[in-house]
Amino acid sequence: MSDTDGKKPLGLGGAPRSGQVKQSFSHGRTHAVVVETKRKRVVVPAPAKPGVSGTAGGAAASAPVGDPSRRPAGISEAEMQRRLDALRSAKAREQEEAAKRAADEKAREEDRQRRREEIEAKEREDRQREAALRAKAEEEERARREAEAEAAAKAAARKADILGTQRRQPAKPEEPAAPAAAAATPTDRSTGQSRPKPGATPAAGDDSHGAKPGLAPRKTDRERDDRATDRGAKRGDEGRKSGKLTLSDAISDEGGRQRSLAAIKRKQEKARAKALGLGMKAEKQVRDVQLPETIVVSELANRMAERAADVVKSLMKMGMMVTMNQTIDADTAELVIEEFGHKAVRVSDADVEQVIDTVEDTAENLQTRPPIVTIMGHVDHGKTSLLDAIRKTNVVSGEAGGITQHIGAYQVRAANGALITFLDTPGHAAFTSMRARGAQVTDIVILVVAADDAVMPQTIEAINHAKAAKVPMIVAINKCDKPSANPQKVRTDLLQHEVVVEAMSGDVQDVEVSALTGKGLDALLEAVALQAEILELKANPNRAASGAVIEAKLDVGRGPVATVLVQNGTLKKGDIFVVGEKWGKVRALVNDKGETVTEAGPAVPVEVLGLNGTPEAGDVLNVVDTEAQAREIADYREKAAKDKRAAAGAATTLEQLMAKAKADQSVSELPVLVKADVQGSAEAIVQALEKVGNEEVRVRVLHYGVGAITDSDVGLAEASGAPIIGFNVRANATARASAQQKGVEIRYYSIIYDLIDDIKKAASGLLKAEVRENFIGYARIQEVFRITGAGNVAGCLITEGVARRSAGVRLLRDNVVIHEGTLKTLKRFKDEVKEVHSGQECGMAFERYEDIRAGDVIEIFEREEVQRSLS
Repeated sequence: MSDTDGKKPLGLGGAPRSGQVKQSFSHGRTHAVVVETKRKRVVVPAPAKPGVSGTAGGAAASAPVGDPSRRPAGISEAEMQRRLDALRSAKAREQEEAAKRAADEKAREEDRQRRREEIEAKEREDRQREAALRAKAEEEERARREAEAEAAAKAAARKADILGTQRRQPAKPEEPAAPAAAAATPTDRSTGQSRPKPGATPAAGDDSHGAKPGLAPRKTDRERDDRATDRGAKRGDEGRKSGKLTLSDAISDEGGRQRSLAAIKRKQEKARAKALGLGMKAEKQVRDVQLPETIVVSELANRMAERAADVVKSLMKMGMMVTMNQTIDADTAELVIEEFGHKAVRVSDADVEQVIDTVEDTAENLQTRPPIVTIMGHVDHGKTSLLDAIRKTNVVSGEAGGITQHIGAYQVRAANGALITFLDTPGHAAFTSMRARGAQVTDIVILVVAADDAVMPQTIEAINHAKAAKVPMIVAINKCDKPSANPQKVRTDLLQHEVVVEAMSGDVQDVEVSALTGKGLDALLEAVALQAEILELKANPNRAASGAVIEAKLDVGRGPVATVLVQNGTLKKGDIFVVGEKWGKVRALVNDKGETVTEAGPAVPVEVLGLNGTPEAGDVLNVVDTEAQAREIADYREKAAKDKRAAAGAATTLEQLMAKAKADQSVSELPVLVKADVQGSAEAIVQALEKVGNEEVRVRVLHYGVGAITDSDVGLAEASGAPIIGFNVRANATARASAQQKGVEIRYYSIIYDLIDDIKKAASGLLKAEVRENFIGYARIQEVFRITGAGNVAGCLITEGVARRSAGVRLLRDNVVIHEGTLKTLKRFKDEVKEVHSGQECGMAFERYEDIRAGDVIEIFEREEVQRSLS
């Protein structure tokens, strides 16, 4: 029977090719086998889709997608492709999950390894700690055993010494030989072991000295034993142990430290005092403790005469963990004082100012003083010119721009010989605070009103200042020599502000004057003298001086200079004074004529030299007795001012700071530095600059001061990128060179008008330009066309104005704006054009907007930017 048995070989169908394979066996046997051979399928991979790669993509590419004969029945090509995509994404997810599982497993393994290392480290530390404790315990046990052995050896040695002093007695046969052996082998103190004496042979009959039995001890041995016995008797059984002191002996209760003779004497004295009845505890003394606003714990203990440790313990019981060098508030200190049984007396740090003389003047000490008259009014109404005419001088020519920028203080002698002190205040709106100071220190206000200009804003402000200070007023109607003068209009306008002059049946004096011709000046001085007589102005010149600082400046050659109007007492050269946060000693006094004087009485204006710093305008000057008092008061005031500023800053919450920062993000700032010649001008400039700006831009004054521009000012300006404003001051040589090198701008001004105008122009440059819309035309959509590639295009008719390609457009439907944007295209017939005029047709397409319908109206407008400026 053959291998094939007449049957065809098995196959998979089709037309397989047959072949024979010859098999070889042992012993030269062979056998031919018919086999089926199949053709190898060659598959061309399909192009991979974007974003699909890896084995999944390769497997999908090898699948017979395009061959319908290789696909399962009823499966379309799209369905086959979808299945392959699903298989590909499933394999990709499997790979991602496998990678994620591997990462998680790695992280868990690292965490297990870390915990294993921590546990091993902890166990290793515990083993080391236990080994150290075990070694320590063994060392202490060994030391204790050595100490006990040494103590036993010492006791045996003492016993042997005592036995050696006795006479030799017949040995009893029943006594053991151990004591003799122990005596024959004294103890080695260093090791605690017994050692034999040199030359001694251990024997049962030997005594402690190596003497033979039956013989008396030698004389030298007896003397030595007697001395040892005497020492032992003196010490007694409770005497100190001999030998080295070990740690166990030191910490044990046996044989501890002995009481000293001083301790025994103190104990005896206490017992004697107790026996005599002197040991009663003294009654606690109650003290009045001066308690300021804050106090150090140690100082509180000193004032109560208590231990600082007890005070600290009391505070800790209250829950305050403090030390004796820390500060506590007055309320807490009062609780501590009451707990210790004392009385708290609250005092203030401001008590240092009680040294200022506040004595009340008696009627017999008062003397008539000159009146203090302040000239107030609107700018350019002739205040300084009127004062010039009264003084017969020309002060206006010395003022920059013809306006007063400082408070001028002068004394004028009237025709009847009476002295009158005049204060000339600025009229510009920026000098409001200076006018307020003038009204506060004055007795009479002369309100100057121009006859040709009537009542103006600063005139109204001066009236309000005079009313607030409750100062009588005299109205001086100036410029009556002008043809356009109308004094009656001035009187009528004053009625609106509740100022009724005598000509209108009121109680306010009014005088028509002319600073140019001198008309009415005598009448004005008579009115001042009459008002002063009615007021009965008096002061005590024989007391410590006090006054008000009208103006302050930093002079290059003379240092800080304060213009002071003395109100009480007499200010003399050499007086020690305190003014605000500054103090000093009067080095020189200069009057209004530039003459140096030795003293200044009440109502006399003088310049005071000798301050340690520039005070604030408006501060009060007081004379004190000693320099230490002046320094202490100035230091207290300076500290109080700092605390007040710090408290104001600390009161701001975090939410307020965040809100302010958020609001400031949209506000542009113009930083500036201001240096002026006097304190009043600097304040006025700062107040004026703070009013410049709006909700979009503002001026920020980084620093202002009095005196020349210095290197530190230039450094601050460079760091903040701010210009330096110099008002009637100049920069020194080094500051000029530094500013030129660092590129810092320095601007000099002598008139406050020009300064404010320039700052307004600079701040206006920070304003955003205003965008205005100008409507240039309207168009109506006639038809909408759909064009491939361009979308919906509106066929329009320009009904009004003109349509431009660059203009903005709004789409109106039923007069409602539904879209605002720009044109994508503007065509006339088939040509792209720049503009189309009224009455013409055109095609329009909107940028990214296609919801247009026939009948809609297109509004065409242009935008222009208009530069804004601060008013």
